[in-house]
Amino acid sequence: RAPQPGPVGRDLSAGSWRPAYVALGSNLSGPRRQVELAFEALAALPDTRLVSRSGLWRTAPMGPQDQPHFVNAAAGFLTRLPPRDFLAALKDVERRMGRTEPAARWGPRVIDLDLLAYADERIDEPGLSLPHPGLHQRNFVLYPLSEIAAELWVPGLDRVGRLRERVSPAGIERLAARGAGDD
Repeated sequence: RAPQPGPVGRDLSAGSWRPAYVALGSNLSGPRRQVELAFEALAALPDTRLVSRSGLWRTAPMGPQDQPHFVNAAAGFLTRLPPRDFLAALKDVERRMGRTEPAARWGPRVIDLDLLAYADERIDEPGLSLPHPGLHQRNFVLYPLSEIAAELWVPGLDRVGRLRERVSPAGIERLAARGAGDD
C-alpha cells in the first residue's frame, strides 16, 4: 500500500515520523509574543512538522508567586528526530530566544519549552524523562494539551482529557484570540 500524504503534503511512511507534544510558556518580555515567536521557531525545525497548536492560556505561576502570570500553550508535531535530538532542538530554540536559567526554581522566564510526550516512549534517563514527570499534575499543561490531543494516551497515566478532569481549573483562563492582556 502506498504511503498516504500527511501534513503539508509530506510523505509519512510508516516508521519514519513520530508524534511529539511540547508545552510552551513565558512570563517575561511580552509573554504572548514570546509564545508566538516560539511557535514560529518550532515550525521551522528540521525533519519536524508542526501539525497542531492550542490556544493561549493565562496561568498563575507554579513557583514563586511574586512574578508575572504566564502565557502557556501546547503544540503537536510529527518528527523524524529521535527524542534526545528533538529535546536538543527545543533547548536550542530556548537559547536563541534568550532563555537563561531563572534565579529561583520555577521562576520567571522568557520562554520554556518542555517535551511532554514522544510517541509511546517511556524514558527515564539523566536529562530526559518521558512522559514529562509533571504532566499529569499541571493544569497549565493539561488544559492547552487537551485542546489538541484530548485522546492522547500518556504511557503509564491515562488519556489527556481524563487527566485534565483531575486537575483544578484554579488560576487558569483561556485568552481571547487577539487583544487580551498577557503582561
